[in-house]
Amino acid sequence: MDSVPVRSSSSSSSSISSLNSRFLEPSFSGISSLRKFSSVCFNSTSLSGSNSKYLKNAVLMGSAGNLNPKTVNGPAGYVLEDVPHLSDYIPDLPTYPNPLQDNPAYSVVKQYFVHADDTVPQKIVVHKNSPRGIHFRRAGPRQKVYFDSDEVHACIVTCGGLCPGLNTVIREIVCGLYHMYGVKRVLGIDGGYRGFYAKNTINLTPKVVNDIHKRGGTIIGTSRGGHDTSKIVDSIQDRGINQVFIIGGDGTQKGASVIFEEIRKRGLKVAVAGIPKTIDNDITVIDKSFGFDSAVEEAQRAINAAHVEAGSMENGIGVVKLMGRYSVSTFKIFWKCLGIEFSCAFPFSKLCYLYAVLSLTENKSNHSHRRNLNLVSGAGFIAMYATLASRDVDCCLIPESPFYLEGPGGLLEFIDRRLKENGHMVIVIAEGAGQELVSESMHSATQQDASGNKLLQDVGLWLSQRIKDYFKQRKMVLNLKYIDPTYMIRAIPSNASDNVYCTLLAQSAVHGAMAGYTGFTVGLVNGRQTYIPFYRIIEKQNKVVITDRMWARLLSSTNQPSFLSAQDVIEDKKEEGIVTQLLDDEICSDDFSGSKEISDV
Repeated sequence: MDSVPVRSSSSSSSSISSLNSRFLEPSFSGISSLRKFSSVCFNSTSLSGSNSKYLKNAVLMGSAGNLNPKTVNGPAGYVLEDVPHLSDYIPDLPTYPNPLQDNPAYSVVKQYFVHADDTVPQKIVVHKNSPRGIHFRRAGPRQKVYFDSDEVHACIVTCGGLCPGLNTVIREIVCGLYHMYGVKRVLGIDGGYRGFYAKNTINLTPKVVNDIHKRGGTIIGTSRGGHDTSKIVDSIQDRGINQVFIIGGDGTQKGASVIFEEIRKRGLKVAVAGIPKTIDNDITVIDKSFGFDSAVEEAQRAINAAHVEAGSMENGIGVVKLMGRYSVSTFKIFWKCLGIEFSCAFPFSKLCYLYAVLSLTENKSNHSHRRNLNLVSGAGFIAMYATLASRDVDCCLIPESPFYLEGPGGLLEFIDRRLKENGHMVIVIAEGAGQELVSESMHSATQQDASGNKLLQDVGLWLSQRIKDYFKQRKMVLNLKYIDPTYMIRAIPSNASDNVYCTLLAQSAVHGAMAGYTGFTVGLVNGRQTYIPFYRIIEKQNKVVITDRMWARLLSSTNQPSFLSAQDVIEDKKEEGIVTQLLDDEICSDDFSGSKEISDV
């Protein structure tokens, strides 16, 4: 067996100098080749109109980090939206040679470390005269690290709902710290954010996490809410934690951003790294979130069951409800604009976006107003991709594409026609679809919970009942089966594709934290691992664009109507264009050449 030469730490300096062809000298203060062009850009915006005072108040509630992006401008419209670094607010930090240079696993790698000037473009489809556009810092190991392995005390926390792949991410963070950097102290925070101050911690070692990727859920527990910034940062400081890995969706990443800001204000040497998690795939900027592929694959099992049931009976209908939520934060902002106070901080771009929508809908009919609210809510990606993958679905309903039940061209008429043609059909509906219709029917609802609050109806059950009532009035035979696999999908372990993706995300987060980067979320952008500042992740939510080709592919696959008139489509395109232009003008300074890319709404 061939021996692998191992360089000792005492000779690390000479080792590095003798391997210039493999180690590329980085610069941590910015992109070295563009330093003379660099400038920090921020353009404050004045608001006017009846809702301006509420929007201004909400802006003042935002964290300082969201209002001061760290950007580097270069020639030909190049913009780097950089992530914070510990050296930005802690001067004269010592650096150490990266332990990977002595790691046998990396001895065969031609280039150990990522070059300091490596960035990844947000947009890769351009015209010959297009500006270079927005870029993000490429993820990966750096030649110098800002933590000595023996001093690192890391922690991992999972927040929000379950998602396939959580345990895989936990496992790979622990194993990455242990095996790549020699870090021996890693804690699991039990039960989400509140676990920092209300519960015990769990010691995590490679042995403890060895086979957890084969199980669904999260071994360290999770919860929603419980975010008390002061208590959380106090706990981090008291425990001597200096690396925090936060796994969660957009709400969790907002919490992580606030934690980072508090840590920065206190001047603590603590790296905060986020790993985006949402089964709905509604986190913006990144290509996709982990667990999404597994969810789509599992959703097809439910669709197949519905198809078998429907095809085995006279006038059989299978209704499958899948994940695809409303944007809760968007509705909070909506009520904020109406003068109802909320204590959450909201990204400025989302406020401007809603401001534009409210302005556009001010003098329109209720139907148009409803369409515009759908424009800023929901994420029907699982329903859309599961439908495209299945080929057994006759109709897919998502929050971004409003529909109506009654009258010519309505959903009920389409169901009637499809049953007469095929004798059966399958309907997939995202949980956030049709909520405005459900809300209208709730005016007469009498069911209440223990506190006397009206219980919201399940949109799948509501739709199933409306379909039954419609055919009962026509005295037609109907056999309808309703399937809700939501929690079954959330609880499964991740598939092979997601396991690989989780590994890349976890290792990239570890590399970034060790290199001294902080206040960032790691994610895949155009197939490359990148470090993305928190404010870009939390400024808005990803959604299906119903004027895009992917939705057109679905409509052609299912042969369903869009339930929108030609005029509706024209208005949607026009409104999206106006809102996009507003965001471009309000958020981006003149230094952002070609910065329409920042507002991919």
